[in-house]
Amino acid sequence: MSTEQGKGAQRVFVTGVGVVSPIGFGRVEFGRGLVAGKSGVAPIQLFDTHGLDRTLACEVKDFRPRDLPTAAEARRTGRCSAMAVAAARMAVEDAAISAADLGGPRTSVILGTTMGEANVLGELEAAWIHDGEASVEQSALPRYGTTLLPIHVARAFGARGMVQTLPAACAAGNYAIGYATDQIRAGRADVVLTGASEVIEKLQFAGFCRLGAIAPELCRPFDQGRQGLMCGEGAAILVLESEASVVRRGATVLAEIGGYGLACDAHHITRPHPEGSGSAHAMRRAIATSGLRPDDIDYVNAHGTGTSANDKVEAKVLRDVFENRQPAVTSVKSMIGHCMGAASAIEAVSCVLTLQDGVIPPTMNYVTPDPECEVDLVANRPRSAKVRIALNNALAFGGYDAVVAFAQPGVLPPIPDPSQLDPGFASASAAV
Repeated sequence: MSTEQGKGAQRVFVTGVGVVSPIGFGRVEFGRGLVAGKSGVAPIQLFDTHGLDRTLACEVKDFRPRDLPTAAEARRTGRCSAMAVAAARMAVEDAAISAADLGGPRTSVILGTTMGEANVLGELEAAWIHDGEASVEQSALPRYGTTLLPIHVARAFGARGMVQTLPAACAAGNYAIGYATDQIRAGRADVVLTGASEVIEKLQFAGFCRLGAIAPELCRPFDQGRQGLMCGEGAAILVLESEASVVRRGATVLAEIGGYGLACDAHHITRPHPEGSGSAHAMRRAIATSGLRPDDIDYVNAHGTGTSANDKVEAKVLRDVFENRQPAVTSVKSMIGHCMGAASAIEAVSCVLTLQDGVIPPTMNYVTPDPECEVDLVANRPRSAKVRIALNNALAFGGYDAVVAFAQPGVLPPIPDPSQLDPGFASASAAV
């Protein structure tokens, strides 16, 4: 339920972040990698690339499920879940939140993904084909299944509130963050561990190869010579808390969640609508539900995949939404690749770090400006700037459009109740 009408909705704060990424683990290492323009691109090691016309990706290197409680637990947990648990442990440590505050029915776990533990299924199928049914291990079932992601995280911390998986394509992380925000504002949870996890899986990778969507060497968002995306993987978890929980714990606040916007292009499974109608609505809704105007936005973490159509349409929408005052724009996919279901969760952490540190990470590999992608791009070098409010864009396959607003603590006005917005926004809110 919302707070008393006229006083705005209950505030939701980010008090901890954890990340497992191709350029570093944890808030500090990941942040340093972003500012340094570190590249995660390397030859694929997770599976045999024989017969594929692309062999590079942004894998998470040197990851071991060492953060799981026991060796037996590690055997029962797939790579996707293990990365989620590792990121959650980092986030919980970052938030300095105790087991007592996490355990029980007032802590929920809401995660996004695209393929979940699809790599586990691939391994099982390969074993069955080559060695027969008897080769399938008894531990296989507990390792497979998208629904298990939040279960593993909840078990790690004794969280007994709601668990939910949102398989919302490449916007899954933002969907999860938005839904988690709703749970706190509705009074259903005091703390939510939210974010997303994804692994690079051979079937998924081969599909993108067949689509001709993968760049041969580098991802070049918004560059005239861009040739496609670079597949990535990883996990990111944010600790979200109600204001009452923050006050009770004396917690340090990293950022505040403003509003969020969801929409669908309803156009094509792989191509965005040429006018960007869904993504424009999602951006405007994220701004309006934060009690803000477009001129208030300082920075946009763009979806910026490096594909021809996506970057052109997203640039058009940015110009349409922000008109005369263009915010700074970056695509960190130039460094970490497109982490699919985990992309917007990892990029949400990037937004939080930008608010904290006052440094906008660069869009790397930018060489030639594209007249159709004219935005205020932070290219090749980081930019020092006072960023008060940031938008995190996720504009995914199938038209899944999700945008979340993050703000420095104390910057946002009272968050409006949806009923106080115009009828179009109010009806959209009721439908979500």
